[in-house]
Amino acid sequence: MGEAAAKGPVVHEAHEVDTFHPPHKMLEKHPSKPHLSSLEEYQQLYKESITEPKKFWGRLARELLTWHRDFQTVHSGSLAGGDNSWFLEGELNASYNCVDRHAFKDPNKVAIIYEADEPSDGRNVTYAELLRDVSKVAHVLRNMGVRKGDTVAIYLPMIPEALVALLACSRIGAVHSVVFAGFSADSLRDRVIDGQSRVVITTDEGKRGGKLIGTKKIVDDALRQCPDVKNVLVFKRTGADIPMTRGRDYWWHEEVEKWPSYIPPVPMNSEDPLFLLYTSGSTGKPKGIMHTTGGYLVGAAATAKYVFDIHDGDRYFCGGDVGWITGHTYVVYAPLLLGVSTVVFEGTPAYPNFSRYWDIIDQRKVTQFYVAPTALRLLKRAGDQFVRNGMKHLRVLGSVGEPIAAEVWKWYFEVVGKEEAQIVDTYWQTETGSHAITPLAGITPTKPGSASLPFFGIEPAIVDPVSGEEIYGNDVEGVLAFKQPWPSMARTVWGAHKRYMDTYLNVYKGYYFTGDGAGRDHEGFYWIRGRVDDVVNVSGHRLSTAEIEAALIEHHSIAEAAVVGVADELTGQAVNAFVAIRDGIEASDALRKEFILQVRRSIGPFAAPKSVYIVPDLPKTRSGKIMRRILRKILAGEEDQLGDITTLSDPSVVGKIINIIHDSQKK
Repeated sequence: MGEAAAKGPVVHEAHEVDTFHPPHKMLEKHPSKPHLSSLEEYQQLYKESITEPKKFWGRLARELLTWHRDFQTVHSGSLAGGDNSWFLEGELNASYNCVDRHAFKDPNKVAIIYEADEPSDGRNVTYAELLRDVSKVAHVLRNMGVRKGDTVAIYLPMIPEALVALLACSRIGAVHSVVFAGFSADSLRDRVIDGQSRVVITTDEGKRGGKLIGTKKIVDDALRQCPDVKNVLVFKRTGADIPMTRGRDYWWHEEVEKWPSYIPPVPMNSEDPLFLLYTSGSTGKPKGIMHTTGGYLVGAAATAKYVFDIHDGDRYFCGGDVGWITGHTYVVYAPLLLGVSTVVFEGTPAYPNFSRYWDIIDQRKVTQFYVAPTALRLLKRAGDQFVRNGMKHLRVLGSVGEPIAAEVWKWYFEVVGKEEAQIVDTYWQTETGSHAITPLAGITPTKPGSASLPFFGIEPAIVDPVSGEEIYGNDVEGVLAFKQPWPSMARTVWGAHKRYMDTYLNVYKGYYFTGDGAGRDHEGFYWIRGRVDDVVNVSGHRLSTAEIEAALIEHHSIAEAAVVGVADELTGQAVNAFVAIRDGIEASDALRKEFILQVRRSIGPFAAPKSVYIVPDLPKTRSGKIMRRILRKILAGEEDQLGDITTLSDPSVVGKIINIIHDSQKK
């Protein structure tokens, strides 16, 4: 990259896009001052993190975490070798770092601010209470036969017990595998089997947006095909009358009463697995992304400290679900590592009305708020009258999951933040573990729609997708890759290391491939353009088109299916499906509804197609490859930009599909 580039991108005053500096009013209401003094200090530290990463990360790891045994080797391995390891001889425990050390220092400090689905049902959990709860559940798991290195599947809604379950696993060295509680029984089954989990933790029911979700019923359906699961621990959330399988299912409240309120944390090697988190893969089979203990915790703590400018006494609210990486890193691990209060919100932004987020922020005196653009689009559309005038403690407003459109960014800044809070538009992935390209609150100038500058230790490269060569300089577009390993990167795909190498590290040898397109502007700011592979991003949830296609093809009427994402005003992207049905079957609206239901059943409601087009055939090359690119262009109204379609096995199909879409739009 060269000496000049390693100094950190230079920010000039000349710009075509509005550049926003950290608001003075944010700095005026600050409890002290930002952790860094200036952009120049960021640039110096950034340079050190790229040119002397071992010195930089060794220092941060010792500053941010408590080690049971110190490490001697900061890093070994390479991107090309796929053998990166960090803080090698070090031993530590995630639960100790998140709970014990804060409970010993200030036992009555609030760790969890629980905002239940019904606004009146919330409660606070102190660090001392959290230590007792985590210890008791750790005893229960150990009594169920869970040992160091075993995986535990967690299928829980957003309640404090979800955090207790994660920390109880990490306390005894078990590997948690959280499955989003909106996934179907089939998806849960696949993840339980792939992760080889013998214990599942769930609730009798979930509550969300005033509706009840039958979590235990979904678990029961999934476990019919999981013979290796020996125990299910069930937290009583609603008190519903649910079937319990004798000898397998146990009530959380009954089991925890049997055990003492303390269990010593198990020292773990820095490279021992902390968790698995399944993400959509382009083959359709979900990938169990594996994160390790030391490196992941360093990344979580460092990003939260500098990106959100978290200080002692802050009350931090991330609206992400614990079933996704955002919930893992920025609801659970990062805020608790830093010893602040984290809001756990069970409900939806629209229940009981569109003021719910703003009421929580106002009443709980929230200092940092972090949410996906899909929620902001919903709330912007609902109207400014729902936004509360209070919220005077807010200093930082974060965005996560997908690029945020400039007009939504400006609404967030002006209407929600009253121009007194800085927007941090964060770019990262399940696989990066923590923020990769992001502003630092109080420090980085920002441009609406840009993720801005790289975090410490992240060395971005823009790669030409055709030649595979890096494109140097500014004002360039291409595929985003990273040139150096960083502590919180995923180490492997569970039980499929070759797949990990082929997906991320063999695409461009010596680089980590993000799968996203990006631009670097004339000032070195990064603009994320979205996926370059067959993945759709719906409401910040990454879904594989192959996974949705596989769900559709399970329907006996479907011969072939192709799924593409199209721009959607509310969800960012929406799933559109094209299906060719078997001979002798009549197309109908009822059949289309059946296909949508099939996806809901197989994956979950959030993956359901917005539109299903029944077509005579799909556009394919002569070798049989489906040309999804053509379908995307047709949906976007770019029929004049389809390129040469004469190479298709049946070019006439394209005209037929265009007519079908036009007819459905007329309806």
